[in-house]
Amino acid sequence: MPDQPATPLSATSTIPPSNPDPSPRKLNTRPNTFNEDRPIGQRPLTNPDFARGQPSHTISSEFLHPNGEERLRVEGAVPRGPSFTLDDFSNKDFIVRVFVDSLAESAVPANRRSGPANQQAFDPKPLIRTFENALQGLGNLSEELQEKESDLQSKVRRAEVQHDQTLDTLGLKLDQSIKQFEDLDISLNNPTTMDRGSRNDPSGGGNIAVQIGEKLEELDRKRRRALDANFLIQCWLEVGETGELTSLQDIQRQGGADNKVRCAVIAHQLMRISQRLDLAAWGQTNGHGRGVTNGVAGAFRSNYNTREVLEKFCETLEQELLKQFNNSYRKQNFDDMMECAKVLHDFNGGASVIAVFVNQHQFFIDRNQLITEEPSLQSLIDEVKVIMQEESFIIKRAFPYYETVLIKFIQRIFQQSIQQRLEMVLEKADTISSLAFLRSLHSSRNYISALVEDLKAHGLTEHPEPCSAQISQTLDQQMEELFVPYIVGNSYIEQEKKSLEEMNNSLLFKYNIYHSRRKKAPTGFMASLAQQGSQLMASAKDAYLERLDSSDLTQTQKEMMLRVAGVQETDKNKNDIEVSDQDGVLSTANAKRMMTWLAESVRRTLELGSPSDTPKDVATLLNLLMASMGQVYVETGLDAALEKATAQENSKTEPDLTYLPSIRPAVTIASIMSRFITTVLIRLAEANTTVRRSMEAQSKMGIESIEKKTNNIMKSTIDVLLNWVTKSLASQKKVDYLPKDETIDGTNLEVFSSELALSVQRLLIEHYKKYKINAAGGLMVTKDISKYVATLKEWNLNKDAETSVELLTEIGYLFIIGPEALRERSRNLATGPSGGSKKLAKADFKTYIQNREDYKSVGIQSVLSGL
Repeated sequence: MPDQPATPLSATSTIPPSNPDPSPRKLNTRPNTFNEDRPIGQRPLTNPDFARGQPSHTISSEFLHPNGEERLRVEGAVPRGPSFTLDDFSNKDFIVRVFVDSLAESAVPANRRSGPANQQAFDPKPLIRTFENALQGLGNLSEELQEKESDLQSKVRRAEVQHDQTLDTLGLKLDQSIKQFEDLDISLNNPTTMDRGSRNDPSGGGNIAVQIGEKLEELDRKRRRALDANFLIQCWLEVGETGELTSLQDIQRQGGADNKVRCAVIAHQLMRISQRLDLAAWGQTNGHGRGVTNGVAGAFRSNYNTREVLEKFCETLEQELLKQFNNSYRKQNFDDMMECAKVLHDFNGGASVIAVFVNQHQFFIDRNQLITEEPSLQSLIDEVKVIMQEESFIIKRAFPYYETVLIKFIQRIFQQSIQQRLEMVLEKADTISSLAFLRSLHSSRNYISALVEDLKAHGLTEHPEPCSAQISQTLDQQMEELFVPYIVGNSYIEQEKKSLEEMNNSLLFKYNIYHSRRKKAPTGFMASLAQQGSQLMASAKDAYLERLDSSDLTQTQKEMMLRVAGVQETDKNKNDIEVSDQDGVLSTANAKRMMTWLAESVRRTLELGSPSDTPKDVATLLNLLMASMGQVYVETGLDAALEKATAQENSKTEPDLTYLPSIRPAVTIASIMSRFITTVLIRLAEANTTVRRSMEAQSKMGIESIEKKTNNIMKSTIDVLLNWVTKSLASQKKVDYLPKDETIDGTNLEVFSSELALSVQRLLIEHYKKYKINAAGGLMVTKDISKYVATLKEWNLNKDAETSVELLTEIGYLFIIGPEALRERSRNLATGPSGGSKKLAKADFKTYIQNREDYKSVGIQSVLSGL
């Protein structure tokens, strides 16, 4: 048994039974003295007689099979007997006789082996007989096992043969079934027509089957139509004779979507029959009185008003379905909602169920209760975005015609919730100012536009795909309808114009008051030139005061206008407001502020206005710009300056030129205007050639007007100055150039010139200490100093001052001469400061040398170390 694992062989080993008889079969009846209390593998294969030294030794063996098994048991009693495993007996070199001899030899005690020779020798025969009996038993068992194994193998072979035969039979049957199926499939799908008389031709079997199926379907449809017509007539007779719909109500009570759909269809058919037959119930007697139908008297007579009976039933059926739909909606039973929606769609087009779903939605109920407490339009839009995405999922699962429901839901949200909140926001903003209204309108449009784009991208019922074309169009349409009242026609651009005029008039209020109070020049040609600007200025001031006193303004609007104008609320009489000269000066800061408002208006106009109206709208804004900033602001300031200049042309006193600083901001503002008009407004009007050319002409005329007035001011100023110079020259005395000797003030001039030259020298000495100078820069410094010295020497200087000025030339040489020359000059330095001295101070000399770019060279460092 080489394949079995090695296990310890003790006094007891288990062997498969060879005899089915459960009774034990004894090989030896010798009493068993083997100790079984020890575990298997630790029981010695010995004989107790050996331990006692007895000459006769017995080893008993017996087969025991208490559980249907035969057990070979060998007993012995030898102290410290050897133990064996199955490997010992399954070895190829195992020999029974050798094994027994070794066992017998090991069973002889050691003291007996060395004892006297006359002692009786160990007799191995009993052991041999015992082993022989055991081997014989094992042989018998092996034969029995061999017989059983042969019997089982023959049975297995017979079963395999039978299994193979069964598989062949089943395979043959399967092949036959597949072939029959293929033949049938070919006969059904073969398009070739066959002779109707050739019934055995399989090529036409398919067409025959199709024709038979179509005829059966047609017969079934006719049968169902006949049954439906029979039932319809039965229901109509019930309505006409009893005024009830017992049969239809029985179907209704059965429940189920199909029965509900059938009830709805039959009810509609009965309603149409009633309209055709029971004209009296519908108020159409055709001129013949009750009971006359289509001109035939007595066609139908009813004791009941069939219309009322049917309408009552339809109403009951509809209410029941709507109630069921609501209950299913609360339970989130989408399948049942879908069934109810289908029935109601067949019943009345689904209008009632859509109305119930949309009108009774919790979102609208909550909004109706809390509409006045909403924090902002943005919060509403954020909530709408979430609600739309959630409800679109429910609509897709609850309605077969979900796009129609979603469109109704979108319309309700936009036309109720968003529109109400938008109106509230704009009304509140309008109480603040016109600009606040426009900004709120613009931001609201952006918020809602972003909502629409997010919903389109989300897809709603088409999620995660984008929205369908119909839903996308509905969203765009609803958004546009929200803002139609505010941007239709010229209403929007007029609102922008009103806001700009209001803000500009507020900003220029003090400016206009100042120029309206200034003393006017005598009437004449120059005054007539400024007449138009004065009229516009007065008109702007009056418009501001009129707007401020208007009862339409709220307190917040008035405060805003006064704040922009810089006026206090306590100033009751706005015509008596005190202004300063600074209020009448042109300011580029004010102009930039006005341009900012205008640019903001242009941006809003492009986003809120119609593209086709853009040229016309920007032309309106250009008119406002040229009037408010060009004429009222810039030209008014230029007119004031021109009046001051003109008034001094023949003046005998020294001219007042304080008006000249206003020319620069006027030119700057005109430049800003011109650039904005050219780069923004006119480009936006390119789509309309006529409007663009008109704007170009208007802009050119306005800018030229400003330029002409500026030129007139400069010309008048030249005239004023020339007049004053002429007058001053005319006042020159003829003896001024014939002074007496004692009147020549030469000493004072010399002192003044010398002091000024020495001061300039000190400044230049300190000036050149601040710069690093290289070789080329040294030449430039030498040239500059040479010019300074030449200029100073032209003055009337004393000798000491002239010598001190020459010191500057020495400073210039320090930046270009070499180390040896520097060492020569370092020997003649002063210890005091250089300013006003004839010699250069040692500290200044060192500073100049250190400013040279090459001061770290060996030669320069040697000069510095020698100081």
